[in-house]
This record gives sequence, C-alpha cells and structure tokens, in this order.
Amino acid sequence: MSIRWSLVIPVKTLVAAKTRLAAATGPHRTRLAVAVACDTVAAALSCPRVARVIVVTADPAAAGPLAGLGAEVVHDPDRGLNTALRTGAAHAVRVAPGDAVGALQADLPALRPAELGLALEAAAEFDQAFVPDALDVGTTFYGVLPGTPFTPGFGGESRARHLAAGAKELAVPGIDSVRRDVDTPDDLRAAVALGLGRHTAAVVRELWPDA
Repeated sequence: MSIRWSLVIPVKTLVAAKTRLAAATGPHRTRLAVAVACDTVAAALSCPRVARVIVVTADPAAAGPLAGLGAEVVHDPDRGLNTALRTGAAHAVRVAPGDAVGALQADLPALRPAELGLALEAAAEFDQAFVPDALDVGTTFYGVLPGTPFTPGFGGESRARHLAAGAKELAVPGIDSVRRDVDTPDDLRAAVALGLGRHTAAVVRELWPDA
C-alpha cells in the first residue's frame, strides 16, 4: 500500500504576497496571489497520493476560497514561514499520525497532479526529502515520513539548507510543474509556457489579453 500524504501549504497575508510581481500586476496582485494558491491547492487535492491539504493562513481573503476547494484551514501564528509550516504539520499529525507530512509552496500555478505524484512517490523512499526549485536555489517541496521530525528550512537559499540538514534532494525527471514557483514576471512567463491552472489562467487572460 502506497504512503498517503498530508500536504501543508502556507499562504501569507495577501497584501504582502507577490511583491516582486507588483509592477506587472498593479492593483490585481491580490487576485493573482489568490488564483495561484487556488491552482496549487486544487492540483494537490487532485493527486491520488494526497490525503488532505492543510492551508496555513491568517488572511480571510485566501482562507474562504481555499476552504471552498476542500482544504483544511489552520490559522497562521504569523511568526515566519517555517513556524507556519510547523503549525500545519502539527495539525496534520494530530489528524492523521500515520501519514507522511509534506510542505508545498503555494505559488505553483502550473502544478500537475501526476507530476506531484511522481515527486511524492520518490519522497516516500527517504525519511526526509525535498524538491529544489527551477533555479536550484530554493525549495518547492519538503517532506518527511511518519515518525521523522519535520524540520523545514524554507526561505532564501533553502536548497543548501535542506541538503545540510541531511534531506535527500529528489532529482526526478518530468516534474517541471512541481519546481516552477512564481516570484517574478519571468517566472510567470515560464509557468504560462508549462500551462497554467484555470484560476491563474483566467486572471492572466484579463490582465494581459495579448500575451
């Protein structure tokens, strides 16, 4: 029987979200951030290996739509990204102590359920593992098997941090959508090329109809 996963997805307060996209999106930044999070959560929930998605947020503008998709929403104590992730992971262990726990970035608008499944299948072979971002600098996924301490090190050059902590780096072919987080206009263009989820695609069509 394959391992099932609880995935924790942190969604920061949307007034602070996607600041590096502000020049391109202007007053629509919040809408884009909600749409991207919705596509990330929807794809994760559609992955057969995912038992539940736990969103950690303090923003009702995000909590409502994401709960509507089927995510469990946990309040963010607002003490940093990794504290938010540990808060969600503690909830996951209380709800399903026998499931693996993973942290997934919220800005994966091209995420494919099948590609996420490949990453989770590979992660299930190691006590703790991670997927680097497309630039091989950050991290888009970090996960642990049941009974393994959940010690995420997201932020900045987190790939090196996770490696130093002994997590296995997953070099899985065919998971481009899992690695493509979006922080800049160039990142968004790369995600468009992969194929956006329906929520993000609708906002992008409205903002850039000629793109």
